[in-house]
Formats: sequence, C-alpha cells, structure tokens
Amino acid sequence: MSQPQFNESEQRELAQFLEAENAKARIQQTVHSLADTCWDKCIFKVNNKMERSEEACLSSCVDRFLDTSLFIVKRLEELRSSGI
Repeated sequence: MSQPQFNESEQRELAQFLEAENAKARIQQTVHSLADTCWDKCIFKVNNKMERSEEACLSSCVDRFLDTSLFIVKRLEELRSSGI
C-alpha cells in the first residue's frame, strides 16, 4: 500500500494544522496541571459547597499562575527579539 503524496502547499497546510493541534493540546495540559495544583493546594475536604477560604485560595492560585505564565512569555519574547 503506497502512502499519499502531498504537494508543497498541502504539506505546509498539514504542518500548520498539526502545529495548531499541538498548541491546543499543550494549553489543555497546562489547564489540567493548573487545576490539579490549585486543587491540591486549596481544597482540604470535599463538601457540597466550597468554603470562602477555599474559593479565595483557588482564585489567588489561578491568578498567580496566570501572572507567572504571562511574565514568562513576555520575558521569552524579549530574549528572542534581542537575539539572545
């Protein structure tokens, strides 16, 4: 059985599609990791309703994670644009 042959345009399109799908998968993995980390840090017992302290902890945990991620992305962009 022979493999299908793609022209250059189709190869670029396929590569872009795969890159986008990989980016989506990385984002989803990051979100799952964030949820696990913040859950382990903030939730001590499972009830029908979260306590205010747990809600505040989760909110703060997510905010710090997002702040850190944004800082890292900006720093990497600075390094890349400066040629380091």
